[in-house]
Amino acid sequence: MTLPASQDYGMAELNKEKGIGGVGTTKARHVPQIDMSDFEKRKHEIADQLWSAATEIGFFQLVNHGIPQAQIDAAFDMAERFFDLSADIKAQYPLEKGTNAGWEYKAQVRPSTGTADNKESYQITLPRMTGLWPTGVELAGFKATMLQLERNNWTLGMQVLSCFAMKLGFAPDFFTDTHDPLSAEYQSTLRLIHYLPMRDAKPEDFKGWRAGAHTDFDCLTLLHQRVGQGGLQLCPGRESDGELAWTDVEPKPGVVTCNIGDMLMRWSDDQLQSTLHRVRMPAQDEYLGPRYSLPFFCQANKDAIIEGPGGKYAPITAHDYLQQRIAANSL
Repeated sequence: MTLPASQDYGMAELNKEKGIGGVGTTKARHVPQIDMSDFEKRKHEIADQLWSAATEIGFFQLVNHGIPQAQIDAAFDMAERFFDLSADIKAQYPLEKGTNAGWEYKAQVRPSTGTADNKESYQITLPRMTGLWPTGVELAGFKATMLQLERNNWTLGMQVLSCFAMKLGFAPDFFTDTHDPLSAEYQSTLRLIHYLPMRDAKPEDFKGWRAGAHTDFDCLTLLHQRVGQGGLQLCPGRESDGELAWTDVEPKPGVVTCNIGDMLMRWSDDQLQSTLHRVRMPAQDEYLGPRYSLPFFCQANKDAIIEGPGGKYAPITAHDYLQQRIAANSL
């Protein structure tokens, strides 16, 4: 489904997504893998590799990244247990409009499709979590598990962003300071996603999307996927014939898949590429069960000023930028 041509989302980023809900074609592309080991000693080498990936395709995968696989597996198990709770319990922790914290069910509508994504999610944005954590009786250990993963993702994200700071001519801790987790203005988000299983699916059910084509709001997304639960596809842009060609990004063990978001693209004066991506429905001969993913969104603190090194765009606070994106995406 595509939106009427008259629908205007008021932001170039979202208008870019409008009308790209078609299937398109598939194309093999190389998604760079970047080794993060010995980070301090190899930082300049790693920064060169990250810059190349971020300016050419906007996606890359990190290996030897320092987050233990056992911790990631434990978070996936806990996420599955959370989504197995009754709807009545989950509804006690609702995602209110504009907060980016709490539980929602089939509520996110993409401009590319005009329909709600086939998923539910629970979002953790630390300063906004009052009253939104499930109790220990409902889900013992949940809060501790998620806080540990949240902080380790933040640490890894700040390593990557420090490389971009170096390349953009910003101070070494520029992005660390603008993503300060000790500030009440902090708005980076760990998201737990449950894509619904294809139970009793009819042929037409396979024609939709688990998540319609979109770019991310943030600076940098770090994504944990479960092996065997694929569907993520990327598309850097239209081919010479105007067609959209999509590339599968298969889950791999020990890998964190990353992509640049619109906020960092703007902050870099469009040097870094925020790439369209989506989650396709499985084919009828593929795994049809639920799909779980754990993305972490590095989103600058509300009071951070987004202004590129060359001043291509007018300065805007990260709060105002994200609120525009969230509000437009809820039309």
